[in-house]
Amino acid sequence: MTETGLTVFIMSDGTGETADLMIKAALVQYSGMNLKMIRYKNVRTEPQVTAIFQEAQEKRGIVIYTVVSKTLRDFVEKSAQTCVVPAVDLLGPLLNLLSKFLTQNQKGEPGLFHQVNESYFKRIEAIEFTVKHDDGRFPDNLELADIVLVGLSRTSKTPLSIYLSYKGWKVANVPVVRGIPLPERLFQTDQKKIVGLIIDPSALVRIRRERLLKMGEDPNSSYADPAQVELEIDYCKQLFRNHRRWPVFDVTNKALEETAAEIERVITHPS
Repeated sequence: MTETGLTVFIMSDGTGETADLMIKAALVQYSGMNLKMIRYKNVRTEPQVTAIFQEAQEKRGIVIYTVVSKTLRDFVEKSAQTCVVPAVDLLGPLLNLLSKFLTQNQKGEPGLFHQVNESYFKRIEAIEFTVKHDDGRFPDNLELADIVLVGLSRTSKTPLSIYLSYKGWKVANVPVVRGIPLPERLFQTDQKKIVGLIIDPSALVRIRRERLLKMGEDPNSSYADPAQVELEIDYCKQLFRNHRRWPVFDVTNKALEETAAEIERVITHPS
């Protein structure tokens, strides 16, 4: 028993984080309180509720709860009355009001908020990984990627990587440079993750020249020279022929979304 003789029971059919934060926000209005807080999460059955209220009754505590199921919420309210335990429903009144205001019944599925949060943090993690592993950086981590894009400079590797990361994929991209060996770790990584990108030579020349102009450099340099570009593309095609397990996508005049959808389909359902 604490010095105040009060135990706060936090009960939730989810993680209990919402109720925990609400209680902490309220408690800052009180000083010198030494409360004991016990959190029960994933409470989904009536026997669980009964056991919690019996414990709360024995310890002369109070129950703070967030329960989305209307049936279970009604049982919690009855249990509080039966055991004569003070209880506060943090979620029920809001759900009832929203149902009336939105003229739509609630789903009543516990844990949905946590699922949304998990999806959000997974996406953030994917974006951070992708940015960190752009343009061949940290090749020793390639096996941690969900997708590895391989292609020449200006074949949309970076924008495709970022777009896919927003959808939750951890993407690394590896540049193909004629005459420079690809990192050994690429061939030690699961080959089903690797995707090749190819482009029409004239399109690549145009894109590279535009890039050079934006950077204030000579658009007629070897980087955008048609003969040089042809050699690079031939080299890239030969590389892909040597690694036939890698699906290859032509990005010429294709929307980013279209290529990304094709990559997702192949990665999700490898042949």
